[in-house]
Amino acid sequence: MVRSEEDMGLRYEEMLHRAGCNTEVIAHCKAVRDVAMEYASHNPEVDKDLVEAGAMLHDIGRGTTHTIHHAQSGADLLRSMGIDEAIARIVECHTGAGLTADECILLRLDARDCVPWTTEEKIVCHADNLIAGRRRGTIGESIGSAVHLPRKARIRMYRLSNDAELLCH
Repeated sequence: MVRSEEDMGLRYEEMLHRAGCNTEVIAHCKAVRDVAMEYASHNPEVDKDLVEAGAMLHDIGRGTTHTIHHAQSGADLLRSMGIDEAIARIVECHTGAGLTADECILLRLDARDCVPWTTEEKIVCHADNLIAGRRRGTIGESIGSAVHLPRKARIRMYRLSNDAELLCH
């Protein structure tokens, strides 16, 4: 049975709700999905289903924590549910422009390489950087509000923005 895009969107919303995400988190995820799909539509090689799933579920970890731990927590939750590893990686790598294992240690996270490498990971990460709540902003605003991240991670945010623009426009 083939599911429609609307059915899949509702499925992701239900997963977020069941994970404990509130309506604001779900609205944010929808806004990120919309921007990510806009970027994905410009590149025929991008797996659009993967981008949609990753964008909709990127903040699923916020059902249990609103700290920087939410990305790894969300990825772990999806893995425990048997969700595709490619989706879990998008969730794990969406913070800022991703974090190196060393940066994770400095932030008291598990020492994992959480830097986005695939085009789909980069698109979702960049889209999340452009959305504050439900509002679309600029990469400059996003970098300016990311003072909690190491300087190198903020520089990667800028470079990721440039990469996403080149990959998808």
